[in-house]
Amino acid sequence: MRFSFVTFLCAFVTLVLASPAAAQVPGNTRHIAIELIAETDTPAAGSEVALAFASVPEPGWHGYWKNPGDAGIETTLDWTLPQGVTAGPLDYPVPQRLLIAGLMNYVYEGPFAQFATLKIPAGLAPGTRLPVRVKSDYLVCTDEICVPESAQLETVLTIGDGAIAPARRARFDRWRAALPKPLGSEATYQVAEGGFRLAVPFPAEAAAIDAYFFPASAGTVNFAAPQAVTRSGDLLLIETAASGAGGPPIDGVLSVGGGRGLSLRAVPGIVAAGPEHAAEIDWASALLALGGALLGGLILNIMPCVFPILSLKALSLARGGIDEDTARGEARAYTAGVILTCVALGAVLLALRAAGASAGWAFQLQDPRAILILLLLTTAIAFNLAGLFELSAPGAINRAAASGSRGGTGGAFATGALAAFIATPCTGPFMGVALGAALVLPWPLALGIFAGLGLGLALPFLLLGYVPALRRRLPRPGAWMDRFRKALSVPMFLTALALAWVLGRQAGVDGMTLGLGAALIVAVGLWWMGRRQARGAQRAWVPSAAAALLALGAVMLVEREPAAAAPMLAANAQPFTQAKLDQLRGEGRPIFAYFTADWCITCKVNEKSAIETADVAKAFADGEVQVLVGDWTDGDPALGRFIEQHNRAGVPLYLWYEPGEPGPRILPQLLTKAMLTDLPGR
Repeated sequence: MRFSFVTFLCAFVTLVLASPAAAQVPGNTRHIAIELIAETDTPAAGSEVALAFASVPEPGWHGYWKNPGDAGIETTLDWTLPQGVTAGPLDYPVPQRLLIAGLMNYVYEGPFAQFATLKIPAGLAPGTRLPVRVKSDYLVCTDEICVPESAQLETVLTIGDGAIAPARRARFDRWRAALPKPLGSEATYQVAEGGFRLAVPFPAEAAAIDAYFFPASAGTVNFAAPQAVTRSGDLLLIETAASGAGGPPIDGVLSVGGGRGLSLRAVPGIVAAGPEHAAEIDWASALLALGGALLGGLILNIMPCVFPILSLKALSLARGGIDEDTARGEARAYTAGVILTCVALGAVLLALRAAGASAGWAFQLQDPRAILILLLLTTAIAFNLAGLFELSAPGAINRAAASGSRGGTGGAFATGALAAFIATPCTGPFMGVALGAALVLPWPLALGIFAGLGLGLALPFLLLGYVPALRRRLPRPGAWMDRFRKALSVPMFLTALALAWVLGRQAGVDGMTLGLGAALIVAVGLWWMGRRQARGAQRAWVPSAAAALLALGAVMLVEREPAAAAPMLAANAQPFTQAKLDQLRGEGRPIFAYFTADWCITCKVNEKSAIETADVAKAFADGEVQVLVGDWTDGDPALGRFIEQHNRAGVPLYLWYEPGEPGPRILPQLLTKAMLTDLPGR
């Protein structure tokens, strides 16, 4: 505990005013509900058993970590144990930061579980009862007041076989996932000129999101000072203000994002200042990632959901009567729509990850409501391309591309935004590495990479708008353009069909039926609008607006179906788990692990054209290759963290584990049969 004036004042208030403060809330004496739970109620003699203090703070209240920070008190335990039974120290999950009035607090603002381990003496007879009692004294606070609380907790253990019920094991596994893992390597720190520098061994390819060092005690680090985090090869460098001279080894926890952390010990030494290295590394990584994002965005233009929009937008420039200024204006507006949409999606993704979510690119497609919205949009675009109706309202989405009129910059901007949004299910070559790098760079550089992705996606139309020679190479206008427009409705209908299938995988048959019904309502409304347009009726858009409102009601009703085991299509495939991977590697088996999602078009193309082919199945069978499949459709956090460890922001991810090699080889994001059939022979 840090004995500052604030801590002294807090302790004085809590000791003197405890009863009145608690009495202010009638019928409620504790603001943190605590339950003492043993991992097994029947431990074996001579074994150890974990006890969890499962804690749930009331909304607006928080508990404290072992080191509470600038203000607070550490939890203390007073055990009453049977003879021979001993209790170990309290283990804490990775904490959160809470800065109030310039004071840094290390807290838990949501449910959390602390652990203590009991050692059971040997020689106890089966059936022996072991009553366990403990008094927990702790501090609980809001942003304005603090209240000391005590909890009298107890449980009874009975000597037995040590069996753990599956439900209890799963619950403890979830709690243990929040405990910091031992780093396994010694870190180094240096205090010089009022600054604290910490060098932590950390693989360059491992992701560290919003990294932060929580010191386990006071005296070395200024808790409230900001921490600058940079990378230098396989070192993570943390710099902040010091609060003392240092000297002895210090312990602490390194938070690396997503609720994950590493416990470490740092010894005094020499640590080079990080900014010079960081600037070079960050800019080099950013430039490389930016190039990958540009190329990846450019390739997205050939995807079936984007190509029709781009094609008709390009052909609109081929029509007569469009001057140079109009062409450039529409190109700029289209580009702005694409880039701003990509940056907005990237900003939301970074915010979700900073909040602890294991989100990746196309994160919104893990929600069936977003899938249904995309289904309705692509259905409307497909019917528009097929000639069922026209969009003539100023600024309507895809107006210029679909109707062939000039449309203005408003329509071009909306078309670009729509193209970027519809392109999010796709992850092509170069994109995976680029977006993976974006997630470990500072946020301004990361947003620049997302902007680069948008620029690559918009580049073909931008060049057409600014290079007259390219426009002159476009085919001359004619009747063929109407036929071409109708032909381009086919890939959009196929995209809608694929989205309906994804909706069925996420929301079940009922959800897919609801989505198809909503699409039918939209189609009827658009057909009615088209009939009114043909007669020259005023306000022809009214039927489509009513249909859109009804369809949006379906969006609010669709829900995700409970997860079920998905059928494995690849030969000899098993669901991916870290335990299964470790087991197979221990057996010396060659392993092909791939990570996919129902909404990932690139994934499905690779699966149908390469992974699930007879040639690959035979080669894998002959080479005794085990195939592991990680399905990320539902955004499984465990899979998300595993994907992050390989510097990827999403799927697809393909890994080849050669027996005897220390780690996997990451394969390209576009696969061929030859590429996979050659693997077992290498």
